[in-house]
Amino acid sequence: MKKYVRGLAIMGVLTLGVAACGSKPADNTPAAGGHTDFNACMVSDSGGFDDKSFNQTSYKGLQDAVKELGLTEKKAESKSDNDYPTNMNAMVAAKCNVIVPVGFKLADATEAAAKANPDIKFAIVDYNGFKAPIPNVKPLVFNTAQSSFLAGYLAAGTTKSGKVGTFGGAQIPTVTIFMDGFAEGVAYYNKTKTKNVQVVGWDTKTQKGLFTGDFESTAKGQQNAQNLVTQGADIIFPVAGPAGIGGLQAAKASGGKVNAIWVDTDGCVSAAEYCSVLLTSVFKGMDVAVSDAIKAAVDNKFSNEAYVGTLANNGTGLSPYHEWDSKIPAELKTEIDQLKKDLIDGKIKVESKVQP
Repeated sequence: MKKYVRGLAIMGVLTLGVAACGSKPADNTPAAGGHTDFNACMVSDSGGFDDKSFNQTSYKGLQDAVKELGLTEKKAESKSDNDYPTNMNAMVAAKCNVIVPVGFKLADATEAAAKANPDIKFAIVDYNGFKAPIPNVKPLVFNTAQSSFLAGYLAAGTTKSGKVGTFGGAQIPTVTIFMDGFAEGVAYYNKTKTKNVQVVGWDTKTQKGLFTGDFESTAKGQQNAQNLVTQGADIIFPVAGPAGIGGLQAAKASGGKVNAIWVDTDGCVSAAEYCSVLLTSVFKGMDVAVSDAIKAAVDNKFSNEAYVGTLANNGTGLSPYHEWDSKIPAELKTEIDQLKKDLIDGKIKVESKVQP
């Protein structure tokens, strides 16, 4: 368990609204008539709220709830992993009624803050690994192995080189779950089609692969993507937050030789400048899950029961094909639709051990 750093020493500063090492908590007060006395708050991970992916989608959920219910919004953007305890303390000091920590990496700071402040509700995105349930903490998790399975099948059915690749930001379960599902989807395609499409960048058996080591460096993402391309991959699957943008840059620079599949949110919306190279995206309905958790807190219906987004409840899935809609064979689209049904019905099972 990480200890709160400089917590008590800076509380006087934090009460004034400054999150040391991170960013100043934003305070967007809505129009009169709503629950303006209810503070809905969020702490980002180091990727920041404009990461075109994970944090950005979660933040949209906060904004949606604030707008719909007339709440007061407060947020703290983390610049590095060291900011999490400090920014969490800032939100506690800001008298938040519900705090949404975004990401696996905020687990320790969330647990410490929740146990120290039982009257505050917490809804943590992408983590459900506490040793025991915490009464005021609701995990929001997503079985992206299912949707990534569909993405892997799509990639295998689209590649011209016979090789597809993936890389992650950090080797944590919320990243490798995508990579597992993707590789299993490719394997299923090979099995049903008697093909031999190869996956580079991740091995499901050894659980070893290619990682940038962080979620911020687009340069590292571009380097990793180029590594995959050098090995022959013509479709890449970056699972690295903002660092993954480097992968899209590499794809776009290839002049049509390399394309990609995005994660967390519809890349043609969040990173529209790269839509031409995106077959689709593996989305996570974090905005809806976050918004629903905040609404439950407002309505005094909040519970610590984990929310699990699946293909069945549309908590995860594939985004539209957008500019690739006419390029992907109708037969392949039909097969993917059927695979989705079979996964929901349990006729096909994804084996990833990090599924929620």
